[in-house]
Amino acid sequence: MSTDSNDVETTGTGTGASTASTLDDDAQSLLAVRDLDAGYGDLQVLDSVDLDVRPGEYVTIVGPNGAGKSTVMKSVFGLTTYMGGSVRFDDRDIADEQPEEIIHYGIGYVPQNENVFAGLSVRENLEMGAYILDELPEDRLDEVFDRFPILRERSEQKAGNLSGGQRQMLAMGRALMLDPQLLMLDEPSAGLAPDLVDEMFDRIDAINESGTAVLMVEQNAKEALRRCDRGYVLVNGGNRFMDDGDVLLGDEEVRQEFLGG
Repeated sequence: MSTDSNDVETTGTGTGASTASTLDDDAQSLLAVRDLDAGYGDLQVLDSVDLDVRPGEYVTIVGPNGAGKSTVMKSVFGLTTYMGGSVRFDDRDIADEQPEEIIHYGIGYVPQNENVFAGLSVRENLEMGAYILDELPEDRLDEVFDRFPILRERSEQKAGNLSGGQRQMLAMGRALMLDPQLLMLDEPSAGLAPDLVDEMFDRIDAINESGTAVLMVEQNAKEALRRCDRGYVLVNGGNRFMDDGDVLLGDEEVRQEFLGG
């Protein structure tokens, strides 16, 4: 994880957290979203959203239901209607591009729902993660199995027969098959038994610590902010706060309005 709060613009709110939404220098960002307007068909959900992820950074988006958190990630991955603004990844303009192109640039995306092929085996799911390559990268497959040993044990089992936690590991493993620079995770702890949530977060920490940048939307906002480098609070499709995760956790207004006190 890597960030330096001195590089964050701080307009201030009087409570500690910053209402600014961008870093000082776009060149520092692996992903730079500026003034993004997006939605579904004629319905606009995002209004001038700004967001940055640096190389190797761990960034979390939190906020109330309906704030547009998942829409931000879907927009980066080309799954919404682009209406304006810019999305740059690794200094490449990817706004309004299709997912089949974006995946080539080094972005992996794990949606919250329907994120595995239930009728395929675990191994076949992982192989599908590398479908754009001419041949299966066996070294990457071994790395995924080493990271998630249960997937090696269940490699011939149908994905539809896995537990919720195992499916989530499989979905992440498939996204890691192309060794992305940025892994985007939408609600990775959703539906998991409480005793599995910490384990899931630990696995995400390990992925980030290995050098992969992480952008995550997460319902367990307190735990996500505790672990991440920086966090964004979205409200009504727009930026409300941005700061280091621990600063947001310690901010009274953020705690009372968005973290349950």
